[in-house]
Amino acid sequence: NPNPAPSGEKDTNPQPDQEQQPAAPLSKSAKKRARKKAAAAAAAAAAENGGTTDAAPSGESNPNPAPSGGKKKKKKKKKGGIEFEQPGRLLGNWRRSGVPVGNETPVHKQFPNKFPVGEIMEYTEHNGGTSRITDAEKRETERLSADIYEDIRRAAECHRQVRKFSQSIIKPGIRLIDMCEQLEDMNRKLVAEDGLKAGIAFPTGCSINHVAAHYTPNNGDDTVLGEDDVMKVDFGTQVNGRIIDCAWTVSFNPKYDNLLAAVKDATNTGIKVAGIDVRLCDVGEAIQEVMESYEVELDGKTYQVKPIRNLNGHSIGPYQIHAGKSVPIVKGGEATRMEEGEFFAIETFGSTGKGYVNEDLECSHYMKKYVAPHVPLRMNRSKQLLHFINKEFDTLAFCRRWLDRKGQDKHLMALKNLCDVGIVDAYPPLCDIKGCYTAQYEHTICLKPTCKEVISRGDDY
Repeated sequence: NPNPAPSGEKDTNPQPDQEQQPAAPLSKSAKKRARKKAAAAAAAAAAENGGTTDAAPSGESNPNPAPSGGKKKKKKKKKGGIEFEQPGRLLGNWRRSGVPVGNETPVHKQFPNKFPVGEIMEYTEHNGGTSRITDAEKRETERLSADIYEDIRRAAECHRQVRKFSQSIIKPGIRLIDMCEQLEDMNRKLVAEDGLKAGIAFPTGCSINHVAAHYTPNNGDDTVLGEDDVMKVDFGTQVNGRIIDCAWTVSFNPKYDNLLAAVKDATNTGIKVAGIDVRLCDVGEAIQEVMESYEVELDGKTYQVKPIRNLNGHSIGPYQIHAGKSVPIVKGGEATRMEEGEFFAIETFGSTGKGYVNEDLECSHYMKKYVAPHVPLRMNRSKQLLHFINKEFDTLAFCRRWLDRKGQDKHLMALKNLCDVGIVDAYPPLCDIKGCYTAQYEHTICLKPTCKEVISRGDDY
């Protein structure tokens, strides 16, 4: 009998004493019911015997075979988890992905089809209108700019992977010049540097404590990152002139947490408020209100976190880091409105000092003017240097380290001459009062026709 009844039940199909007529073939539904019945009978028998059966019903595989020797089956490790523990404060841990930290494969080879999309934020009735996300005309307009979005998303993915790498190496005791060179080398590899088509958008800023922006070490500067320092890391990538400008603050001491939290919250508030037809002054007012609601206690003294009122966010254009519009971080700015299709760097700076910066220290950042005057140059060295700048950087920012790296040594006199005649602008470090601490957070956003995309958003911030 191929289907014996379980113990204690009457056999409804006894073995005949004599030969029976062959049964008619079963339909598909009847076969299915028969298999289910056989499986239920086997399960009941196993329950009575107090064990498990190794054999599955006829025509089926056993999904849970009994392990040999009574050993428990090993559990498979779940995918996901974190890549590494962040050494810095107030940074989210990177989720584990298929790209390990320090991977040097260019981003366009990692993602041959499409690059990862940033954080999508729908417009509200206050910053563009709720109907844009479903508007067919807007969606078609957006599709026409697909190539631009792919370029800047490639730059953004490169930025994320470079900062993941940099966050794994930035620790107290590292020389700032070593940190910058490692970060920039990784940036060049991941973006697949190709002249002006793809590369670094501007020098790596690593301003410490009261220095708020525009500091990167020149050759010979052996400054070391201390355990009680507050450092702003600001670097950029570009693909076909589409620039990602993104920054965060490194701190290892928890006493600065409120300073960092204030600036991060203010930046996210600016991103939330920004939108199509929003006035720039309204963005600044919202940022100031949030930042000034925080206090930080240092060495027994309480400081209100102040926005640095003469530092701003800005619009970004092709090969133009500052494209004309400024996004204030205090109230009372311009009433100019944001427009559809524009890119903005929403950045905020907070300080425990005066909340106002001045130019100080040795200059390292330079940039050729976007509309440079045609001025006759008398010095041959100046002509040679200008030709080199046009070829290597054009209107993108550069630093003296990069000139040395490319063999343009003894450039200081020629560079000063280009600044004096108004072809190149110098950008010295911007400093608040000595003894205070400053912080910065920044993201690049795009006001697309249907929605707002925070292109540089990552797991860290």
